[in-house]
Amino acid sequence: MPLSFPGVHRLDGAHPFQTKAAELPKPKELIVIGWKERVSLPDIGLSDIMAKVDTGARTSALHADRIATFERDGKLWVRFHVQHRGTPGRVMTECPVHEIRSIKNTSGVPEDRIVIRTDLVIAGHRWRIDVSLADRANMRNPMIVGRNALSSHNVAVHTRRTKLKHVTTTVPHRRRKDDP
Repeated sequence: MPLSFPGVHRLDGAHPFQTKAAELPKPKELIVIGWKERVSLPDIGLSDIMAKVDTGARTSALHADRIATFERDGKLWVRFHVQHRGTPGRVMTECPVHEIRSIKNTSGVPEDRIVIRTDLVIAGHRWRIDVSLADRANMRNPMIVGRNALSSHNVAVHTRRTKLKHVTTTVPHRRRKDDP
């Protein structure tokens, strides 16, 4: 005898917890990346940036210097300089400030950082992320991609490989014991 839950109804009249194969979510594509990847931030004109994929870091960070905020059309903007691969010297970039957020640095000390929102291209996929601007001059990689940038995109990080030849695969929906 099926269980009954007051207030839970299905429009088609079937039992509320009965699932048909057609109603199962479509399989999500699994994106497998290495712990180091070349990425692009096309909204701000940066490509081929060597980034460390760091799931221990919450927020992504980009090395920038000469960071200065200014107002444009009543909104807060930021101007900063970055070293761009293949370009002599530094490239100046301007974009709107998304927010100023307290973020722990590599020593675990909180500091207020400017955060911009921009598109990330990694492994042939593109999505929007938050990136803090920080002095990473003493770090090996000019950018880290944090776990918030990956969390809703079904990304697996291969911890022993860098710059993988990207293969995307489909992850089948797991059936529960009680699925018909």
